[in-house]
Amino acid sequence: MPDISIPGAESAPELRAYLAVPPTGEGPWPAVVVIHEVFGLTDDTRQQADRLAAAGYLAVAPDLYSAGGALRCLKSTFGALNSGTGAAFGDLEATRRWLADRPDSTGRVGVLGFCMGGGFALLAATRGFDVSAPNYGQLPKNAEEVLRGACPVVASYGRRDVALRGSADRLEGVLTELGVPHDVKEYPDAGHSFLNRHNAGPFRVLERVAGFNYHQPSAEDAWARILRFFAEHLRAERPAQA
Repeated sequence: MPDISIPGAESAPELRAYLAVPPTGEGPWPAVVVIHEVFGLTDDTRQQADRLAAAGYLAVAPDLYSAGGALRCLKSTFGALNSGTGAAFGDLEATRRWLADRPDSTGRVGVLGFCMGGGFALLAATRGFDVSAPNYGQLPKNAEEVLRGACPVVASYGRRDVALRGSADRLEGVLTELGVPHDVKEYPDAGHSFLNRHNAGPFRVLERVAGFNYHQPSAEDAWARILRFFAEHLRAERPAQA
């Protein structure tokens, strides 16, 4: 699948991205924006987009570091995540519009993210997307206010993820209180990044000690839940406006 450029982004004249198209059929297909981890647009993120394409979704993974690489963009990107405003959100909106306007798209667009991207995916649930799948994403401090009016959410966390301990229960409570359709699950044997296969080389042992490692049984169950949830909420037609 090709690397592409998306026009109209906020952080750069053209936003670098990876496009994955379903291998069979001509569409139109529902679409998904895939938001990468702190490491940037890696092969792992591309493979996640490929998996969505194989399931019948147009998938685009934008590079939120397009303006200058991870070293130059990391601070501003995390600043946007923590404040809920900034160029990264403009980039995600440009990606959403680009997908929705494609002739091979149904116009319905979901968002899925991991770690840093999971935090963005959760905040994006009130920003024009039809469904959100945050994976081990941080919750905003004022989640009850920020998530009011959110689209349906399917979220996954690992119980061994010390930094996000209690996040699954809190998110479950907030979404229930707000009446948002949701599926939130915490996996007892999983830590942080359990859906991601990192090519960490000699640092792999350190990743495991820190709890950043792929956990196949939890990952496969999470993917099954995500795809069921997307089939229910992303493939369906939008309700008619009154």
